[in-house]
Amino acid sequence: MKCTMSSAILKRFGLMTLGVTTALPVYAQDVGADPMTRDTITVGAGIVARPSYDGSDDYVVSPLPVIRGRVSGITINPRPGGIALDLIPDTREKKVNFALGPVAALSFNRNNQIEDSVVKAAGKLDTAVELGVNAGISVNNVLNDFDRISFTTDVQWDVAGAYSGMTFSPAISYATPINSGVLVTVIANAHHVDDKYASYYYSVTPAQAAASGLPEYNAKGGWDKVGLGTLVAVSLSGNLIDGGWSVLGVAGYSHMLNDGKNTPYTALRGNANQWVGGLGLTYTF
Repeated sequence: MKCTMSSAILKRFGLMTLGVTTALPVYAQDVGADPMTRDTITVGAGIVARPSYDGSDDYVVSPLPVIRGRVSGITINPRPGGIALDLIPDTREKKVNFALGPVAALSFNRNNQIEDSVVKAAGKLDTAVELGVNAGISVNNVLNDFDRISFTTDVQWDVAGAYSGMTFSPAISYATPINSGVLVTVIANAHHVDDKYASYYYSVTPAQAAASGLPEYNAKGGWDKVGLGTLVAVSLSGNLIDGGWSVLGVAGYSHMLNDGKNTPYTALRGNANQWVGGLGLTYTF
């Protein structure tokens, strides 16, 4: 019974990526069905305070709609600006489960809500449409009978002609219920970009320098940020697997690295230290 409750909670409220990700859940559940295999669906909404762009020291507040669920063994996980599908069904009896499937997201970095007038003068960038694949492995019952540790990686390519490059984002997360009504997840992640991404977001071209007054800068790819964050899910009914209303809180810190840190957009107009905080409200059917 305890194992079933733990598995249901962990499947229902999993923080898969940091950034702007808060897994805001709601599930259509069959009474008496195995919580690791039954079809579920979760929806929710929240607000998040985040940097105006990657490397900014100005903060903006944005709405955050999220959907998460599982249909016929396919799990839907939220991503910043998108979703990822896990096509490999989890089995509660197994110590180790695997994940593999497509991921899709939109990137609005320096596309809107640019607060800095100098950066805005350099011109807004196009929206990137990122498609790719996610893969991972999770291990159950690591430190207690109810927890889970997961290792995941997203590999994505911009197919819309914005930066036209590739990124990959490895992450490790640990989730454990504190009791039947509270789940805590912590996550560490990193972001690696190729030369095309770095050039698009971190370089200052001669035209951008003339428009903004910033010095010219030629950025190269590499690791551009690392982060650490936490998600806390609290059921208002006192039991996360009973459904009803739940409140989610998310907080995170990331640090810009290499050319993501040294670009004038960060070094002269922003800050390498990046913070994220948000609240969400969900309803479980």
